Amino acid sequence: MVNFSLEGKVALITGAVYGIGFAIAKAFHEAGAKIIYNNNTQSGLDMGAENYKEAGIDAKGYLCDVTDEKAVQEMIADIDKNYGGVDILVNNAGIIKRIPMHEMAVEDFRLVVDIDLVAPFICAKAVIPGMIKKGHGKIINICSMMSELGRETVSAYAAAKGGLKMLTRNICSEYGEYNIQCNAIGPGYIATPQTAPLREIQPDGSRHPFDQFIIAKTPAARWGTPEDLMGPAVFLASDASNFVNGHVLYVDGGILAYIGKQPK
Repeated sequence: MVNFSLEGKVALITGAVYGIGFAIAKAFHEAGAKIIYNNNTQSGLDMGAENYKEAGIDAKGYLCDVTDEKAVQEMIADIDKNYGGVDILVNNAGIIKRIPMHEMAVEDFRLVVDIDLVAPFICAKAVIPGMIKKGHGKIINICSMMSELGRETVSAYAAAKGGLKMLTRNICSEYGEYNIQCNAIGPGYIATPQTAPLREIQPDGSRHPFDQFIIAKTPAARWGTPEDLMGPAVFLASDASNFVNGHVLYVDGGILAYIGKQPK
């Protein structure tokens, strides 16, 4: 029988205050996991606490900046002490800055890479020793369409997410023999607060031009929802995926398979 249960597992989902991370946390909770999340601000942590309380989930939140290796190590040490260690890590925390490359400050480029690529390295590095000791572990990196494709104004994001795809494969290569599976989810265009400006109805009542573009490029003819990622995340976190490693599962409504409509 295929085992999708996460009963008794401890799952750390970084930045899971709302949106994709929160949806994944809800799915893990429904599958039986203990939920732990972090945020780098007290206000974000408080928002998460309210959201989890409203959802009926007893989640533990940590005030922790995932780009700070010392802070991450302290958080993981506390999880080890109080919850028996991390069985499932989801590197979900991330940012995007939509700025033309020739106008982008180096500091902004470094910030995006630091949060979207270096932080997953720091978090994975912190949990892997415990996973080796346990004899099992699941690491899920949240990649992106930009792990495969380029687009205007997202040079830093695409560079970081492309790097995250290769970090996923390398963790698989180094630690697969310890029964640690590292895979990634590559969301398509998901309706979240982060993408809300791209879906705003225009003053004349028409859809945002980017909204129209995405609908035309997606065979499913819609934006994805955070809930669309729940099943794939549970699969990659469960024993059902024990021989799946180094894989990026694109949950994109078919965009990567589609060349687009012929102009009329």
